[in-house]
Amino acid sequence: MDRLITREMAEETDKTMADYYARRASEYERVYQKPERQADLRRLADLLSTAFAGQDVLEVACGTGYWTQFIAKSARSIVATDINPEVFAIARQKEFGSCRVRFLESDAYSLSKIEASFTAGFHGFWWSHIPNQKIAAFLDSFHSALLKNALVVMIDNAYVEGSSTPISRRDRHGNTFQIRQLQDGSEHEVLKNFPSSSELRSRLHAHANYVRVTQLDYYWMVRYRKKG
Repeated sequence: MDRLITREMAEETDKTMADYYARRASEYERVYQKPERQADLRRLADLLSTAFAGQDVLEVACGTGYWTQFIAKSARSIVATDINPEVFAIARQKEFGSCRVRFLESDAYSLSKIEASFTAGFHGFWWSHIPNQKIAAFLDSFHSALLKNALVVMIDNAYVEGSSTPISRRDRHGNTFQIRQLQDGSEHEVLKNFPSSSELRSRLHAHANYVRVTQLDYYWMVRYRKKG
């Protein structure tokens, strides 16, 4: 019974998150305008602009394509997925140069219909929204679409007092939540986890070789190779 309740709670959190980001689509990129974060954001953009040179990339939870545009500077192709089709209209307005970019509506936990033909994978600002009890399921789904030894890069937020939205509560699984307000005045409780470097390494151990964790002031980046 506890497992059933836990699964139902996680699924409800996922639905709440999807609804929130669908409503937030038009104002999402305001988060990248915080003055104190500009140096870190430039560094991430520079790193992603060269990280996937010549690769066929699967991007999960692409949102408005903000990071897709930087990956496209060197990647050969990108299939960018998101559960909310509302974001694709904004994403398609980005400049992708000669990179072949295709947008695909897909649940991050169910990528089985995507052919395992990708030499690289990426997700940005997605890990922090995965309930702790569903991380293993996501990793199984994500890695099933990647070829052996595929390069994987992921980036997300670090928690910084005074810059990050305060944590409003923590549940029994260790998930943390924030209360956020949209421009229309509506308030939403959003799951937002802030893992440590050791937690990331532990979670990835069964899936990853050559794990590198880079901690910036406001963000973190993980790079690794998928195990065979």
